[in-house]
Amino acid sequence: MAKGETYEQFVEKFETKLTTDDCYTPEPVYEAVAGYVSERYGIPRSDMVRPFWPGGDYRSFDYRPGCCVVDNPPFSILAAIQRFYLDRGIRFFLFAPSLTCLSARSVAMEVNHLVCDCGVVYENGANPKTSFVTNMDPGTVMESYPELTRRVEAANRAVTKARSLPRYGYPPAVATAAMFQRYARHGVRLVVGAADCMHVSRLDAQRESKKGIFGGGLLLSKGKAAEHSEAADAVDAARLAAEGAATIVWELSDREVELQESLG
Repeated sequence: MAKGETYEQFVEKFETKLTTDDCYTPEPVYEAVAGYVSERYGIPRSDMVRPFWPGGDYRSFDYRPGCCVVDNPPFSILAAIQRFYLDRGIRFFLFAPSLTCLSARSVAMEVNHLVCDCGVVYENGANPKTSFVTNMDPGTVMESYPELTRRVEAANRAVTKARSLPRYGYPPAVATAAMFQRYARHGVRLVVGAADCMHVSRLDAQRESKKGIFGGGLLLSKGKAAEHSEAADAVDAARLAAEGAATIVWELSDREVELQESLG
């Protein structure tokens, strides 16, 4: 460690940094783009190649005759990549950042900029607006393309939905610090005494799925659970109505109901 350097700063030097060049494309999004390229330009999928991957060198890739590069390149060297393909007569259809796709003056007049409004969420969490550049539309420099936008947006929504984490809810008999944090924020006062609760780390209903109560929780007596329910209703009615369809509610088992009976 360097003088004056904290442990966290020391460790951070060895971590892999994700940049805008690390926008690895979700497969459904790539498939939507590849399908479009195949339809518009008549290119078989077997002729499409993807020379960009972590640590790879697109310049040494084996470009077979007749191939077409359909891929998401590092945005920081997009101009150089286009120049490389243009000079060698290699067809390409590349992802590009929407707002700056036209900024490469050295190649701007030699390619078509298909400007879309696609908010693609890439594998590293980056969410830049995405468009495309290609050398397969001679004479065209820029066009807006609603159809490609629609296809990519639909694929992106499917990816985002698949990645979304399930929401967990608990019956009034369970209290957590996160719940009480909301009550404090909304001005709701609730006190739980030792006689009205016992500490629990998970409910029986969670064991099979190997889940647990994040941060631990309290199993409340019936009387205190009723108070808890009133507190939750005071601040959560709107949220529960909005999220209820996507919420997994863990219920008490018969054993836990018996434990509850012994409290209070």
